Amino acid sequence: MEDQSTNKEPAGENKRPLISSDLATPIYGLFGLGILYTLYVAHQIVLPIILAVMTSLLLSPLVKRAYVKWRIPRMVSSLILVLLVLAGIVGITLAVATPALKWVEEVPQGISRLLVGESEISRQIARVTESAEQVEKSVEELSETEQQATTVVLQTDSWRSQLMAKVRNGIAGLALALALTYFLLVSGDRLIHNFIRQLPIEQRKTVLRMTHESQHQIAQYLGVLGLSNLVVGTTTGLICWAVGLPDPAVWGLVAGLARFIPYLGNILSISLLTIVSVVSLDELWMMAVAPLGFLGLTTLVGLFIEPWIHGFRMAINPVIIFVSIFFWGWLWGPVGVLLAVPLMTVIQVVLKQIPKLRPVYKVIAR
Repeated sequence: MEDQSTNKEPAGENKRPLISSDLATPIYGLFGLGILYTLYVAHQIVLPIILAVMTSLLLSPLVKRAYVKWRIPRMVSSLILVLLVLAGIVGITLAVATPALKWVEEVPQGISRLLVGESEISRQIARVTESAEQVEKSVEELSETEQQATTVVLQTDSWRSQLMAKVRNGIAGLALALALTYFLLVSGDRLIHNFIRQLPIEQRKTVLRMTHESQHQIAQYLGVLGLSNLVVGTTTGLICWAVGLPDPAVWGLVAGLARFIPYLGNILSISLLTIVSVVSLDELWMMAVAPLGFLGLTTLVGLFIEPWIHGFRMAINPVIIFVSIFFWGWLWGPVGVLLAVPLMTVIQVVLKQIPKLRPVYKVIAR
Protein backbone atom coordinates (compact mmCIF):
# COMPACT_ATOMS: atom_id res chain seq x y z
CA MET A 1 0.00 0.00 0.00
CA GLU A 2 2.83 2.38 0.74
CA ASP A 3 4.34 1.70 -2.66
CA GLN A 4 1.07 2.55 -4.39
CA SER A 5 0.76 5.84 -2.52
CA THR A 6 4.29 6.78 -3.39
CA ASN A 7 3.64 5.93 -7.04
CA LYS A 8 0.58 8.19 -7.18
CA GLU A 9 2.35 11.32 -5.92
CA PRO A 10 4.62 11.84 -8.96
CA ALA A 11 1.62 11.41 -11.25
CA GLY A 12 -0.17 14.21 -9.42
CA GLU A 13 2.89 16.40 -9.57
CA ASN A 14 3.16 15.99 -13.35
CA LYS A 15 -0.31 17.44 -13.74
CA ARG A 16 0.62 20.73 -12.10
CA PRO A 17 0.88 23.68 -14.52
CA LEU A 18 4.31 25.02 -15.32
CA ILE A 19 3.19 28.53 -14.30
CA SER A 20 0.98 29.09 -11.29
CA SER A 21 -2.32 30.83 -11.98
CA ASP A 22 -1.33 33.54 -9.51
CA LEU A 23 1.80 34.31 -11.52
CA ALA A 24 0.39 33.90 -15.02
CA THR A 25 -1.07 37.41 -15.34
CA PRO A 26 2.03 39.27 -14.04
CA ILE A 27 4.31 37.21 -16.30
CA TYR A 28 2.14 37.86 -19.36
CA GLY A 29 2.03 41.54 -18.44
CA LEU A 30 5.81 41.73 -18.20
CA PHE A 31 6.06 39.88 -21.52
CA GLY A 32 3.76 42.44 -23.15
CA LEU A 33 5.76 45.33 -21.71
CA GLY A 34 8.94 43.72 -23.00
CA ILE A 35 7.47 43.53 -26.50
CA LEU A 36 6.42 47.20 -26.39
CA TYR A 37 9.86 48.26 -25.15
CA THR A 38 11.49 46.28 -27.96
CA LEU A 39 9.20 47.91 -30.54
CA TYR A 40 10.11 51.33 -29.15
CA VAL A 41 13.88 50.78 -28.98
CA ALA A 42 14.19 48.92 -32.28
CA HIS A 43 11.84 51.19 -34.24
CA GLN A 44 14.44 51.89 -36.93
CA ILE A 45 14.34 48.18 -37.84
CA VAL A 46 10.76 47.32 -36.91
CA LEU A 47 9.10 50.18 -38.81
CA PRO A 48 10.55 49.32 -42.26
CA ILE A 49 9.56 45.67 -41.74
CA ILE A 50 5.97 46.60 -40.81
CA LEU A 51 5.75 49.03 -43.73
CA ALA A 52 7.01 46.32 -46.08
CA VAL A 53 4.52 43.75 -44.75
CA MET A 54 1.61 46.21 -45.07
CA THR A 55 2.62 47.23 -48.58
CA SER A 56 3.09 43.63 -49.68
CA LEU A 57 -0.35 42.72 -48.31
CA LEU A 58 -1.82 45.54 -50.40
CA LEU A 59 0.09 44.79 -53.62
CA SER A 60 0.21 40.99 -53.49
CA PRO A 61 -3.23 40.50 -55.14
CA LEU A 62 -2.06 42.63 -58.09
CA VAL A 63 1.05 40.49 -58.53
CA LYS A 64 -1.04 37.29 -58.45
CA ARG A 65 -3.55 38.68 -60.96
CA ALA A 66 -0.79 39.79 -63.32
CA TYR A 67 0.70 36.29 -63.27
CA VAL A 68 -2.59 34.43 -63.66
CA LYS A 69 -4.14 36.69 -66.30
CA TRP A 70 -1.16 37.87 -68.37
CA ARG A 71 1.57 35.43 -67.31
CA ILE A 72 3.83 38.27 -66.19
CA PRO A 73 6.63 36.87 -63.98
CA ARG A 74 6.37 37.82 -60.33
CA MET A 75 9.84 39.38 -60.41
CA VAL A 76 8.84 41.75 -63.22
CA SER A 77 5.43 42.77 -61.86
CA SER A 78 6.84 43.22 -58.34
CA LEU A 79 9.62 45.45 -59.61
CA ILE A 80 7.17 47.58 -61.60
CA LEU A 81 4.86 48.02 -58.60
CA VAL A 82 7.72 48.92 -56.25
CA LEU A 83 9.03 51.48 -58.75
CA LEU A 84 5.54 52.96 -59.07
CA VAL A 85 5.32 53.29 -55.28
CA LEU A 86 8.75 54.95 -55.20
CA ALA A 87 7.80 57.33 -58.03
CA GLY A 88 4.61 58.28 -56.20
CA ILE A 89 6.48 59.00 -52.96
CA VAL A 90 9.12 61.08 -54.75
CA GLY A 91 6.52 62.97 -56.76
CA ILE A 92 4.40 63.83 -53.73
CA THR A 93 7.49 64.89 -51.77
CA LEU A 94 8.72 67.18 -54.54
CA ALA A 95 5.25 68.65 -55.04
CA VAL A 96 4.81 69.49 -51.36
CA ALA A 97 8.37 70.21 -50.18
CA THR A 98 9.13 73.42 -52.11
CA PRO A 99 5.87 75.27 -51.29
CA ALA A 100 6.01 73.99 -47.71
CA LEU A 101 9.53 75.36 -47.16
CA LYS A 102 8.50 78.67 -48.67
CA TRP A 103 5.48 78.92 -46.37
CA VAL A 104 7.53 77.99 -43.34
CA GLU A 105 9.57 81.15 -43.96
CA GLU A 106 6.66 83.42 -44.88
CA VAL A 107 3.92 82.42 -42.43
CA PRO A 108 5.54 83.81 -39.24
CA GLN A 109 6.09 87.20 -40.91
CA GLY A 110 2.56 87.24 -42.26
CA ILE A 111 1.04 86.37 -38.91
CA SER A 112 3.13 89.00 -37.14
CA ARG A 113 2.05 91.62 -39.66
CA LEU A 114 -1.55 90.58 -39.21
CA LEU A 115 -1.50 90.55 -35.44
CA VAL A 116 0.76 93.55 -34.87
CA GLY A 117 0.54 95.94 -37.79
CA GLU A 118 0.23 99.61 -36.73
CA SER A 119 -2.16 98.98 -33.86
CA GLU A 120 -1.89 99.59 -30.15
CA ILE A 121 -0.24 96.19 -29.77
CA SER A 122 2.75 97.32 -31.83
CA ARG A 123 3.16 100.42 -29.67
CA GLN A 124 3.02 98.34 -26.48
CA ILE A 125 5.58 95.92 -27.87
CA ALA A 126 7.83 98.85 -28.80
CA ARG A 127 7.59 100.20 -25.24
CA VAL A 128 8.42 96.78 -23.78
CA THR A 129 11.37 96.47 -26.15
CA GLU A 130 12.67 99.90 -25.17
CA SER A 131 12.38 99.05 -21.48
CA ALA A 132 14.19 95.77 -22.03
CA GLU A 133 17.03 97.60 -23.80
CA GLN A 134 17.39 100.02 -20.88
CA VAL A 135 17.52 97.15 -18.39
CA GLU A 136 20.12 95.41 -20.53
CA LYS A 137 22.31 98.52 -20.58
CA SER A 138 22.06 98.84 -16.80
CA VAL A 139 23.06 95.22 -16.32
CA GLU A 140 26.05 95.69 -18.63
CA GLU A 141 27.23 98.72 -16.65
CA LEU A 142 27.00 96.77 -13.38
CA SER A 143 28.80 93.76 -14.83
CA GLU A 144 31.79 95.88 -15.84
CA THR A 145 32.57 96.60 -12.18
CA GLU A 146 32.44 92.94 -11.19
CA GLN A 147 34.94 90.22 -11.77
CA GLN A 148 34.79 88.87 -15.27
CA ALA A 149 32.97 85.57 -15.21
CA THR A 150 33.83 82.54 -17.23
CA THR A 151 31.44 82.00 -20.12
CA VAL A 152 30.40 78.46 -20.83
CA VAL A 153 29.09 77.80 -24.31
CA LEU A 154 27.09 74.65 -24.86
CA GLN A 155 27.31 73.47 -28.40
CA THR A 156 24.05 72.01 -29.62
CA ASP A 157 22.99 70.81 -33.00
CA SER A 158 20.88 73.25 -34.93
CA TRP A 159 17.41 72.30 -36.03
CA ARG A 160 18.66 72.04 -39.62
CA SER A 161 21.25 69.39 -38.73
CA GLN A 162 18.68 67.49 -36.68
CA LEU A 163 16.24 67.67 -39.57
CA MET A 164 18.87 66.40 -42.01
CA ALA A 165 19.67 63.50 -39.68
CA LYS A 166 16.00 62.56 -39.53
CA VAL A 167 15.73 62.83 -43.31
CA ARG A 168 18.73 60.52 -43.76
CA ASN A 169 17.26 57.99 -41.36
CA GLY A 170 13.91 58.23 -43.13
CA ILE A 171 15.47 57.66 -46.56
CA ALA A 172 17.41 54.66 -45.26
CA GLY A 173 14.26 53.19 -43.68
CA LEU A 174 12.27 53.79 -46.87
CA ALA A 175 14.94 52.07 -48.99
CA LEU A 176 14.92 49.07 -46.65
CA ALA A 177 11.11 48.92 -46.67
CA LEU A 178 10.92 49.04 -50.48
CA ALA A 179 13.62 46.39 -50.89
CA LEU A 180 11.90 44.10 -48.40
CA THR A 181 8.55 44.74 -50.11
CA TYR A 182 10.01 43.54 -53.41
CA PHE A 183 11.30 40.30 -51.89
CA LEU A 184 8.00 39.70 -50.07
CA LEU A 185 6.07 40.17 -53.32
CA VAL A 186 8.38 37.78 -55.16
CA SER A 187 8.68 34.98 -52.60
CA GLY A 188 6.46 35.95 -49.67
CA ASP A 189 3.75 33.40 -50.56
CA ARG A 190 6.34 30.64 -50.59
CA LEU A 191 7.51 31.73 -47.13
CA ILE A 192 3.93 31.70 -45.82
CA HIS A 193 3.25 28.23 -47.25
CA ASN A 194 6.49 26.86 -45.79
CA PHE A 195 5.45 28.27 -42.42
CA ILE A 196 1.95 26.81 -42.69
CA ARG A 197 3.34 23.33 -43.44
CA GLN A 198 5.01 23.32 -40.02
CA LEU A 199 1.71 23.93 -38.23
CA PRO A 200 -0.82 21.31 -37.15
CA ILE A 201 -3.44 20.54 -39.78
CA GLU A 202 -6.30 22.11 -37.81
CA GLN A 203 -4.43 25.44 -37.62
CA ARG A 204 -3.44 25.76 -41.27
CA LYS A 205 -6.85 26.95 -42.48
CA THR A 206 -6.96 29.58 -39.72
CA VAL A 207 -3.60 31.06 -40.74
CA LEU A 208 -4.54 31.08 -44.43
CA ARG A 209 -7.89 32.69 -43.62
CA MET A 210 -6.17 35.40 -41.53
CA THR A 211 -3.72 36.17 -44.35
CA HIS A 212 -6.38 36.40 -47.05
CA GLU A 213 -8.77 38.42 -44.91
CA SER A 214 -6.00 40.83 -43.92
CA GLN A 215 -5.20 41.40 -47.59
CA HIS A 216 -8.86 41.95 -48.40
CA GLN A 217 -9.53 44.27 -45.47
CA ILE A 218 -6.47 46.48 -46.04
CA ALA A 219 -7.04 46.67 -49.80
CA GLN A 220 -10.73 47.48 -49.25
CA TYR A 221 -9.99 50.12 -46.63
CA LEU A 222 -7.18 51.90 -48.50
CA GLY A 223 -8.95 51.64 -51.86
CA VAL A 224 -12.23 53.22 -50.79
CA LEU A 225 -10.52 55.73 -48.50
CA GLY A 226 -8.10 56.69 -51.28
CA LEU A 227 -11.00 57.31 -53.67
CA SER A 228 -12.84 59.49 -51.14
CA ASN A 229 -9.64 61.40 -50.33
CA LEU A 230 -9.04 61.99 -54.03
CA VAL A 231 -12.49 63.58 -54.30
CA VAL A 232 -11.94 65.69 -51.18
CA GLY A 233 -8.43 66.78 -52.23
CA THR A 234 -9.46 67.72 -55.77
CA THR A 235 -12.49 69.69 -54.60
CA THR A 236 -10.45 71.44 -51.89
CA GLY A 237 -7.85 72.45 -54.47
CA LEU A 238 -10.57 73.91 -56.69
CA ILE A 239 -12.00 75.85 -53.73
CA CYS A 240 -8.55 77.25 -52.93
CA TRP A 241 -8.08 78.25 -56.58
CA ALA A 242 -11.51 79.93 -56.67
CA VAL A 243 -10.81 82.15 -53.64
CA GLY A 244 -7.31 83.04 -54.87
CA LEU A 245 -5.04 81.13 -52.48
CA PRO A 246 -1.46 80.59 -53.70
CA ASP A 247 -0.46 77.02 -54.65
CA PRO A 248 -4.03 75.64 -54.62
CA ALA A 249 -2.91 72.23 -55.95
CA VAL A 250 -0.55 71.81 -52.98
CA TRP A 251 -3.26 72.53 -50.42
CA GLY A 252 -5.62 70.13 -52.17
CA LEU A 253 -2.90 67.46 -52.11
CA VAL A 254 -2.17 68.10 -48.44
CA ALA A 255 -5.89 67.96 -47.58
CA GLY A 256 -6.30 64.66 -49.40
CA LEU A 257 -3.23 63.02 -47.87
CA ALA A 258 -3.97 64.27 -44.34
CA ARG A 259 -7.33 62.51 -44.39
CA PHE A 260 -5.55 59.16 -44.26
CA ILE A 261 -5.07 60.03 -40.57
CA PRO A 262 -8.53 59.74 -38.98
CA TYR A 263 -9.71 62.75 -36.96
CA LEU A 264 -6.29 64.39 -36.60
CA GLY A 265 -5.85 64.77 -40.36
CA ASN A 266 -9.02 66.83 -40.68
CA ILE A 267 -7.96 69.07 -37.78
CA LEU A 268 -4.54 69.58 -39.39
CA SER A 269 -6.06 70.45 -42.79
CA ILE A 270 -8.53 72.95 -41.32
CA SER A 271 -5.74 74.61 -39.32
CA LEU A 272 -3.43 74.90 -42.35
CA LEU A 273 -6.19 76.23 -44.61
CA THR A 274 -7.15 78.77 -41.94
CA ILE A 275 -3.56 80.03 -41.54
CA VAL A 276 -2.97 80.25 -45.30
CA SER A 277 -6.28 82.05 -45.86
CA VAL A 278 -5.66 84.54 -43.05
CA VAL A 279 -2.15 85.33 -44.29
CA SER A 280 -3.01 85.51 -48.01
CA LEU A 281 -6.47 87.11 -48.16
CA ASP A 282 -7.86 90.43 -46.99
CA GLU A 283 -11.62 89.96 -46.63
CA LEU A 284 -12.96 88.05 -43.65
CA TRP A 285 -15.56 86.09 -45.59
CA MET A 286 -12.97 84.96 -48.12
CA MET A 287 -10.72 83.78 -45.30
CA ALA A 288 -13.50 81.46 -44.11
CA VAL A 289 -14.35 79.92 -47.52
CA ALA A 290 -11.52 77.38 -47.76
CA PRO A 291 -11.56 75.99 -44.18
CA LEU A 292 -15.37 75.95 -43.98
CA GLY A 293 -15.61 74.44 -47.46
CA PHE A 294 -13.23 71.65 -46.50
CA LEU A 295 -15.11 71.10 -43.24
CA GLY A 296 -18.44 70.79 -45.04
CA LEU A 297 -16.98 68.58 -47.76
CA THR A 298 -15.23 66.17 -45.41
CA THR A 299 -18.37 65.99 -43.25
CA LEU A 300 -20.48 65.16 -46.30
CA VAL A 301 -18.08 62.48 -47.48
CA GLY A 302 -17.76 61.10 -43.98
CA LEU A 303 -21.51 60.74 -43.58
CA PHE A 304 -21.92 58.60 -46.72
CA ILE A 305 -18.59 56.81 -47.31
CA GLU A 306 -16.60 56.49 -44.11
CA PRO A 307 -19.41 54.84 -42.10
CA TRP A 308 -19.35 52.11 -44.72
CA ILE A 309 -15.57 51.75 -44.37
CA HIS A 310 -15.41 51.78 -40.58
CA GLY A 311 -18.85 50.44 -39.80
CA PHE A 312 -19.05 47.34 -41.98
CA ARG A 313 -15.51 46.51 -43.06
CA MET A 314 -13.77 47.63 -39.90
CA ALA A 315 -16.27 47.32 -37.06
CA ILE A 316 -14.07 48.80 -34.33
CA ASN A 317 -15.27 51.25 -31.72
CA PRO A 318 -14.21 54.83 -32.64
CA VAL A 319 -12.76 55.25 -29.14
CA ILE A 320 -10.35 52.36 -29.80
CA ILE A 321 -9.33 53.89 -33.14
CA PHE A 322 -8.75 57.28 -31.52
CA VAL A 323 -6.68 55.79 -28.70
CA SER A 324 -4.68 53.64 -31.12
CA ILE A 325 -3.72 56.75 -33.13
CA PHE A 326 -2.24 58.37 -30.05
CA PHE A 327 -0.61 55.13 -28.88
CA TRP A 328 1.16 54.29 -32.14
CA GLY A 329 2.00 57.97 -32.64
CA TRP A 330 3.64 58.05 -29.21
CA LEU A 331 5.49 54.81 -29.94
CA TRP A 332 6.71 55.57 -33.48
CA GLY A 333 5.99 59.23 -34.19
CA PRO A 334 4.28 60.41 -37.42
CA VAL A 335 4.79 57.04 -39.12
CA GLY A 336 2.97 55.38 -36.25
CA VAL A 337 0.03 57.76 -36.74
CA LEU A 338 -0.17 56.75 -40.40
CA LEU A 339 0.06 53.04 -39.57
CA ALA A 340 -2.45 53.14 -36.70
CA VAL A 341 -5.59 52.27 -38.68
CA PRO A 342 -4.00 49.60 -40.97
CA LEU A 343 -2.45 47.99 -37.90
CA MET A 344 -5.82 47.98 -36.15
CA THR A 345 -7.27 46.31 -39.25
CA VAL A 346 -4.76 43.47 -39.04
CA ILE A 347 -5.16 43.19 -35.25
CA GLN A 348 -8.93 43.01 -35.69
CA VAL A 349 -8.58 40.15 -38.19
CA VAL A 350 -6.25 38.22 -35.85
CA LEU A 351 -8.51 38.69 -32.83
CA LYS A 352 -11.54 37.62 -34.84
CA GLN A 353 -9.99 34.42 -36.21
CA ILE A 354 -8.38 33.05 -33.02
CA PRO A 355 -11.05 31.56 -30.69
CA LYS A 356 -9.18 32.38 -27.47
CA LEU A 357 -8.85 36.05 -28.49
CA ARG A 358 -12.39 36.46 -29.82
CA PRO A 359 -13.69 37.91 -26.53
CA VAL A 360 -11.19 40.77 -26.93
CA TYR A 361 -12.51 41.39 -30.44
CA LYS A 362 -16.07 41.56 -29.07
CA VAL A 363 -14.95 44.14 -26.50
CA ILE A 364 -13.36 46.52 -29.04
CA ALA A 365 -16.06 46.04 -31.70
CA ARG A 366 -18.81 48.55 -32.25
